Amino acid sequence: MLGKRTRQRKPDAELDITSFLNLMIVLVPVLLMMMVFSRITVVELKLPGLEALGDGANIENQQIELVVTSKGSAIYFPAGYLVQQIPALQQTDSAAKMQDWDNIQFVLKQLKQTLLTKGTQKDDISLMIGDDVDYQTIVTLLERTRSYKDVVAASVVDAALFPDVTFAEMPEDMSHIVWKTDVLSTEGSSAEGAL
Repeated sequence: MLGKRTRQRKPDAELDITSFLNLMIVLVPVLLMMMVFSRITVVELKLPGLEALGDGANIENQQIELVVTSKGSAIYFPAGYLVQQIPALQQTDSAAKMQDWDNIQFVLKQLKQTLLTKGTQKDDISLMIGDDVDYQTIVTLLERTRSYKDVVAASVVDAALFPDVTFAEMPEDMSHIVWKTDVLSTEGSSAEGAL
């Protein structure tokens, strides 16, 4: 047993991960702050169908139309009868125009309230959008026509305005609307009406 060597056990090496943990403590909040949170919302739309509306004079069967062009908006109810024209607002910092969203929503709320006082619950609206209207305007239009902010019991909630949105093609006579400050007229007709 003279030639027998005994091996001494090496002590286990300790892992020093403090520098790695320090890096993680700094890196995780930075990555979380840079992360983009996105919300996907699905909006159900009704495209114009092939069925024709009846000729009855019932208010529930009448269509609310909102015509939007780059020059302004016009609200019709029943179809073809002007409720109000809302010209686009001139932006002070550029030559671009933007829709008067507050006024559009105000007129739609008045129209909804008038229909409710007559005992009619209408939740649908038809949007007729001109070819010169940009995408962001369409998205904002959808948001503003479907709901509005209202205070209920000391909290702000989204109240339903016209949640059932339908897209319709703008008729040929409405594509040539002449925008004035007080009166909206179309070529060949000047339909003005109220509820």
